[in-house]
Amino acid sequence: MKKVEKESLLKSFLLFFFSQALLIGALFFLNYKKDIQTLDEKIFSQMRICSFNLQCKEYGIAFVPKKKQELYRLYRDNDLLSSYFTIPGSQKNYLKIYLPKQKYEQQLISLRKQAISAFLLVLFVTALLSFAFALYALSPLRNALRLTEEFIKDILHDFNTPLSTLRLNIAILEQKYGEVANIKRAQNAVQTILNLQANLRSYLQAHTNQQEEFFLDTVVQERVELFATSFSDITVKVMKTDVLLLTNRDAFVRIFDNLLSNALKYNKKGGSVTIYVENENLIIQDTGKGIKNQKRIFERFYKEQERGIGIGLHIVKKLCDELGIAIVLKSKVGEGSRFALNLHPIIKR
Repeated sequence: MKKVEKESLLKSFLLFFFSQALLIGALFFLNYKKDIQTLDEKIFSQMRICSFNLQCKEYGIAFVPKKKQELYRLYRDNDLLSSYFTIPGSQKNYLKIYLPKQKYEQQLISLRKQAISAFLLVLFVTALLSFAFALYALSPLRNALRLTEEFIKDILHDFNTPLSTLRLNIAILEQKYGEVANIKRAQNAVQTILNLQANLRSYLQAHTNQQEEFFLDTVVQERVELFATSFSDITVKVMKTDVLLLTNRDAFVRIFDNLLSNALKYNKKGGSVTIYVENENLIIQDTGKGIKNQKRIFERFYKEQERGIGIGLHIVKKLCDELGIAIVLKSKVGEGSRFALNLHPIIKR
């Protein structure tokens, strides 16, 4: 199950479960209060019967002087529950029948345990029903995602033949005419399509379970050499490090490629890109145009330049989340941007 599916499942489950739990809790609370009232009525009824035959083991009996006591009413004192009744032929005293508060509390505890047990049982059944409902509600989303993925995979597969033909013909033209500007632009355009193809493949794959050890320097040097040839006017400074990583290499390369590609593409003429490690953070800093809306930069299809389609940094954020890498952006328009990748979770100790 993909991350977006898990999030949707969890949200649907929590929404349905907590709404039902609140309703069930309110109903059980009202029912508990009603049970207490029923218990009080039962106690008072037993006291009335006791006032006739005086045969009641659980209740105490006393004769008290008449004052302003209200007859046939259940009193709640600090230590006991009591009620007053008339004594036939007596003008001075009332019959007081009482129940010690300790015995009353014991009955309340028993009542409370029954209510809590029933509530937990109903809550458990509600949780199962909520999970089943969330799974059922998720099925249309899963079907839509599956259809989208299959469509993208078909498109990517269909790209292979025309792209291979283009690359072959461009290579033939380059051998025939040498390094011509038009041929170079065609090569760059094909490379852009290939990068997009690689991004989409990475977007569809899960990378958390595929891990391998590799040195950060090796990846950085390989990718810089690959990209720098197409941006000869940009200076790339790489500070060496001996950091060993344990993570999915393809996903990490895709993250680095997107960040490096953006740093080169949107840089100033004669600008620079600096790559170094600081406090277990991989820093990619450029002297480019900068980013205006930093809060939206990782949103899908959001872009501030005419070039591209706005999914590169969205894929970077998705892959970073999958690998457990925190990414932080600092940017100032006209001065450049600084991306920091926290490598702490993937550094091999």
